[in-house]
Amino acid sequence: MTPLSPTDYDAIRLSVQVAIAATLLSLPFGFAFAYLITFVKFRGKVLLEVLVNLPLTLPPVVVGYFLLLLLGRHGWLGSLLNEAGIRLIFTLKAAVIASAVVGFPLLVRSLRIGMESIDPQLINASRTLGARWHDTLLTVILPLSVPGLAAGSSLMFARSLGEFGATIIVAGNIPGVTQTIPLAIYEYASSPTSESMALSLCLVSVVISLVVLFLHEMMAKKMARRR
Repeated sequence: MTPLSPTDYDAIRLSVQVAIAATLLSLPFGFAFAYLITFVKFRGKVLLEVLVNLPLTLPPVVVGYFLLLLLGRHGWLGSLLNEAGIRLIFTLKAAVIASAVVGFPLLVRSLRIGMESIDPQLINASRTLGARWHDTLLTVILPLSVPGLAAGSSLMFARSLGEFGATIIVAGNIPGVTQTIPLAIYEYASSPTSESMALSLCLVSVVISLVVLFLHEMMAKKMARRR
């Protein structure tokens, strides 16, 4: 295996940074959406579920192109941000947003599974004792959702590590700036003389993914024992 170069270490560092930031950014929104879908009755719930899960069925390149249209200089949101002096496209922030959007359905799905496993009698007892909805949320639902939160976070983290299609469109492939492990592997694979470098990064990616998935399986088993 060829030793890793400083650029490769940068790609590993950026991948971990993007995955952590995307996961942390999505946690409050994922919890809110999972709560709405699981516990709140309203019209359009099916439509909300479809929209949340849409990034799972769309090719990541399509997701990236839609984000480019939205966040680009002439996009609806991008033009407003540009006037405020905020630039997202071809920055690490864009890579975080792309990873967050693509991995968001996995987080919400795991949270829903965790919330659906909560005994309804515990929630009813809390409300019977006079607890308001936010008290029940903070003292009953949130603590019992921790295994689902951990499992969803690990899945999203792993998905963010492997994100390629959406990232390369909105963030580009700039070494040391936006180049993550998948983008570095793609660049190496495009050169017939860099196969060993690509293999080295592939092995690093496999090791990181195995660790994350092992943690995810531990969380999933913990959730299964609760049922």
